[in-house]
Amino acid sequence: MNSIIGTGVALVTPFKKNFSVDVEALARIVNYQIDNGINYLVVLGTTAENATLTQEEKELVINTVVATNKGRLPLVLGVGGNNTHKIIEELQTRNFSDFVAILSVSPYYNKPTQEGIYQHFKAIANASPVPVILYNVPGRTGSNMLPSTVLRLANEFKNVVAIKEAAGDIVQAMSIIKDKPKDFHVISGDDMIALPMVLAGGSGVISVIGQGFPKQFSDLIQFGLDRKVDKAFELHYKLADSIDMIFEQGNPGGIKEVLKSLGISDNCMRLPLVNVNSDLANRIDLFVQNNK
Repeated sequence: MNSIIGTGVALVTPFKKNFSVDVEALARIVNYQIDNGINYLVVLGTTAENATLTQEEKELVINTVVATNKGRLPLVLGVGGNNTHKIIEELQTRNFSDFVAILSVSPYYNKPTQEGIYQHFKAIANASPVPVILYNVPGRTGSNMLPSTVLRLANEFKNVVAIKEAAGDIVQAMSIIKDKPKDFHVISGDDMIALPMVLAGGSGVISVIGQGFPKQFSDLIQFGLDRKVDKAFELHYKLADSIDMIFEQGNPGGIKEVLKSLGISDNCMRLPLVNVNSDLANRIDLFVQNNK
């Protein structure tokens, strides 16, 4: 799974002012990533406002990304949720020929035990026709997938190939890295600590800020992988303020404002999410104009 080493980007779903999916803007976003050194693309993750898309819109997003990408970059598809049976049905019926892996979030809202999380992903691993990237994001799911559960899955299922670790806890990430199987990838799901995780032995990042600054952020991660530490941290500190800003009022409001400032797509959001306020929008725009 060398295709998921480096910088992946969790794509937004751009909307027009009437809140329909803007396929032309989505194509521009995909090309912007490809033209600026991103290593792979993640389709229909949390950043895509997946929860507010109809099934028809999800298919439209998938088809647009696949058609625009034209096989140039590896694609990962978000297939997760808190209804294990429904996920299994999708795994058994969808054509995954355009995707190298799925990204599957730990069950949210239900707050399962560690055994419940294990059994959920065991069922997914047994059903998935493609490799599985686990996704731990306790700030959204309400439960933390512990290193012991991650390592249990990694050791027992050969097609569980990685974890996107987004607990924001470098100690937890290092605990997984220390004891993981050799070919298992630990991927940062937190832009601010992506570089420390890479330097600790991680494989890269699935990024949000990378969507707005793909060349700078992919260079940053590659410098980290190459152990060019001073160059990596120089880029990290140049982008650090933007990372704080894009998450200040929630994701993907911040990164959509970046993409608007770049002239790539609009900043429309579907309720219950709303645009960032004018103060933050002005600060983001100033950063973008000074760092193009």
